Amino acid sequence: MTSTGTTAATGTGLTAATAPGRTTTVVPARAAWSAVVRAGEQLSLTDLHGNQAVDFLVYDAHDTAVRYSAPDTLQAQGGIFLTTGSVLMSNEHTPLMTVTEDTCGRHDTVGGACSKESNTLRYGHHTWSQHACVDNFLAEGARYGLGKRDLVSNINWYMNVPVEEDGTLGIVDGISAPGLRVTLRAETDVLVLVSNCPQINNPCNGFDPTAIEATLTAATVSGARA
Repeated sequence: MTSTGTTAATGTGLTAATAPGRTTTVVPARAAWSAVVRAGEQLSLTDLHGNQAVDFLVYDAHDTAVRYSAPDTLQAQGGIFLTTGSVLMSNEHTPLMTVTEDTCGRHDTVGGACSKESNTLRYGHHTWSQHACVDNFLAEGARYGLGKRDLVSNINWYMNVPVEEDGTLGIVDGISAPGLRVTLRAETDVLVLVSNCPQINNPCNGFDPTAIEATLTAATVSGARA
């Protein structure tokens, strides 16, 4: 499905223009957020309180059938963890965004998004009513005509998912801290969906989801704002 998008960010949160060419939104705990990020613009996601996972999907803003591909990204960079220099690749093996700054050091690509179904399987039927990242993605994606079939394997910024030698995955205490951030540059016009993870049954959020900050910065040309 095609989406032309707008420059405005949407979702829950308090937005303010903090400087010329810069807009910052505080995304509350458990909330969704989205934005169209134009080519050359930068998006920073800051972990305000520490140990908060941020689930993330990215699509070509003009043709959402072109979207983040975990296999293409991992093959291109030769590893499963993201950090400075990592390029988020599409299912057409084209670059969508590049990590230009990372003060945390490692981010997950294999843990996936929590859902009512996975919560029930892992933690019991009493968790069925709990809000999950898939719910956030579906609600926010609907603003752009996206549905369940458009959800793919996502990135989990700040989430600590070690992989043992036998291939076993774990979800353990995060390595992030208050104020750490990851910054990405858009290589083409992209649509970004964020779920500020509401999970309370494992340590990915320290069992206490908290707010994050999303900052959009305009592209610059020879030191001047574009």
